[in-house]
Amino acid sequence: MSFQEPRLDDPQARSLSNVGELFADISRDLSTLIRQETELAKAEMRQSATKAGKGAGMLGGAGVAGHFVLLFLSIALWWGLGNETGRGWSALVVAAVWAVIAVLLASVGRREIKQVKGIPQTTQTARDIPDALKGNEDKR
Repeated sequence: MSFQEPRLDDPQARSLSNVGELFADISRDLSTLIRQETELAKAEMRQSATKAGKGAGMLGGAGVAGHFVLLFLSIALWWGLGNETGRGWSALVVAAVWAVIAVLLASVGRREIKQVKGIPQTTQTARDIPDALKGNEDKR
């Protein structure tokens, strides 16, 4: 028995050729699909980033406006109390109210920050990787 080259008019040889072409087409189509999906993801990220930037700008503007509201309400409270107790004492009362608010916010914020654990799972995994690699060296 000697090996013979398949003839092109042989149906089995043609089917092998068709299978090869089929795999080439699948590979090309898969590459195109991945490239198009990547471009779609980039476009969606740009659109999302633009919307997020606009939203963050609006929130910043709202924060500034809220600050002015509190400022002017504090001034109104100062003047309103000043009619009853005098401007100096009313200024001290308003300042004391804001000091209490600041202390409360600082203590709550500090408590929240102390509860932050960081990234314990990632840290543990990063510590385990060198040990795992050393374990594989022993088996070589």
